[in-house]
Amino acid sequence: MVYVEDTDFQGVVYHANYLKYFERGRSEFLIEHKISQAQALQAQESFIVKKLDVEFFYPAVLHDNLIISSTAVLLSKARMHFLHSARTQKNDTLIVNGIVEVCYFDAAKSKPKAFPKNLLALFE
Repeated sequence: MVYVEDTDFQGVVYHANYLKYFERGRSEFLIEHKISQAQALQAQESFIVKKLDVEFFYPAVLHDNLIISSTAVLLSKARMHFLHSARTQKNDTLIVNGIVEVCYFDAAKSKPKAFPKNLLALFE
C-alpha cells in the first residue's frame, strides 16, 4: 500500500522510495533463504550495493497496492544482480524495473569477499 509518507505533494510515489521497496525485497529474499544479515554484521561482513539501474514507466500513486518482485542472479562468487520490479496489484501495470548489483564485503579487511556458502548453494 502506498501511504502519504511515500509520496510527494502531488500524491505520486517519490522516486527514491522505490529503492527502499527494492531493499526490502532483497532483505525478504535473504530471510526466505535463511541468510542472516544480522549474523553477517556481527562477523563484520555485509552486502553492499555496487551499482543500480532503475527505469520508470508509470507513477504509483497514493493508495496503490504494489507488488514488489525480487529475483537474484549470481554473477560470480562475490557479485550478484537482484532484478526488481514494482507492479500495481489492481491491473498489473509495470511501474518500475531495477537491477541492483550487490557485493559481499569484509569490513575488517575493507575489501570484497565471496558470498557465504549457504547463499552460493542456492545457485548450484
